[in-house]
Amino acid sequence: MGAPPGYRPSAWVHLLHQLPRADFQLRPVPSGFAPQEQGYQQALMLVAALAGLGLALSLIFIAVYLIRFCCCRSPEPPGAKSPPPGGGCVTWSCIAALLVGCAGIGIGFYGNSETSDGVSQLSAALLHANHTLSTIDHLVLETVEGLDKAVRSELTTLEEVLTPRTELVAAARGARRQAEAVAQQLQGLAFWQGVPLSPLQVAEDVSFVEEYRWLAYVLLLLLELLVCLFTLLGLAKQSKWLVAVMTAVSLLVLVLSWGSMGLEAATAVGLSDFCSNPDTYVLNLTQEETGLSSDILNYYFLCSQAISNPFQQRLTLSQRALANIHAQLQGLEREAAPQFPSAQKPLLSLEETLNVTEGNFHQLVALLHCRGLHKDYSAALRGLCEDALEGLLFLLLFSLLSAGALVTTLCSLPRAWALFTPSDDYDDTEDDDPFNPQESKRFVQWQSSI
Repeated sequence: MGAPPGYRPSAWVHLLHQLPRADFQLRPVPSGFAPQEQGYQQALMLVAALAGLGLALSLIFIAVYLIRFCCCRSPEPPGAKSPPPGGGCVTWSCIAALLVGCAGIGIGFYGNSETSDGVSQLSAALLHANHTLSTIDHLVLETVEGLDKAVRSELTTLEEVLTPRTELVAAARGARRQAEAVAQQLQGLAFWQGVPLSPLQVAEDVSFVEEYRWLAYVLLLLLELLVCLFTLLGLAKQSKWLVAVMTAVSLLVLVLSWGSMGLEAATAVGLSDFCSNPDTYVLNLTQEETGLSSDILNYYFLCSQAISNPFQQRLTLSQRALANIHAQLQGLEREAAPQFPSAQKPLLSLEETLNVTEGNFHQLVALLHCRGLHKDYSAALRGLCEDALEGLLFLLLFSLLSAGALVTTLCSLPRAWALFTPSDDYDDTEDDDPFNPQESKRFVQWQSSI
């Protein structure tokens, strides 16, 4: 039976992995994933700094545009009531930019969901791997304890009962030695016992960070959605105070959009480097954290037919010892039971212990095969390198559309403001309004005449 299908890097991973990288001195940096090296850290920080450069250019462009608009526009003739030419185009360009921003928000919600799904798949794979490792430890402990109990009680009692027959005592002692050998071999199968690295703890840490990351993006998306909706409302109602407030909030959201873009770009590049060749880094890190031998780690992480099971010898010896114990107990039951009726009870107890041991042994054989843990490893990589990376790219597209829409909006809102019709607080009041000054004056005159 061949090894289970593993993870294969996607086209996005290859594309991002081929992008050039440089440190702060603009020296080329290899694209291999090496987060502990200073040059690689500087390369990722430089990728994030590109978003800071984009923010600076955006603010400079907005400032230059607004200064030119305020200082270089021609004065309107006194008493002019018609809007300046091109006013409708400015308003509609602002509305179009806001609609593009709303479309980007939808993309952002999708990307945030995809990233969360990928991280959830990673956490689920870690939890399943932790369950497998815990089950192996539990089965080994249960089996060894059962064999130790059988050696101390049933076999000791059986030897005492069979004392008159030396050949039967020798057979019982042989079964004792075989049981002790099985227990010794099985203790070496719990390879994860005492390892400081816990997949459960890693899954909890990942879920904790992802929960706050997801919440932060939801709040950012909702904030930008509110900005777009209230800005459109301000344009429709020609409300100057609402447009002024949304202009200030839009500037804040612009800074947040460029900041999130830098984090997303650096994370996507680093994740693509990891996903292009994850086995080497994961093997080295796991060996460093756990102290396990490379034979065990290569067997489970690679699960190749060229790599043999490092526990095969122990499993073979245990299986042979269990078969010998079973044969010896059958011989004792056939020879000793008719002559020593008191030996029947320990023999039945030993048969029951042997059946439980064989059942646990077959479960251990299945759990110790590389298929299960390698399937969890491949599922974790697919969640991280496919769904999560795809979600990051959609979030990057959202940040880019958001930044472009907000820059266009911030440049258009002052010109749209200038097109608003001046309002007279008293012209729009109705004649029967008691708060109308003219109506109040007539009311005072009426009281005086009375």
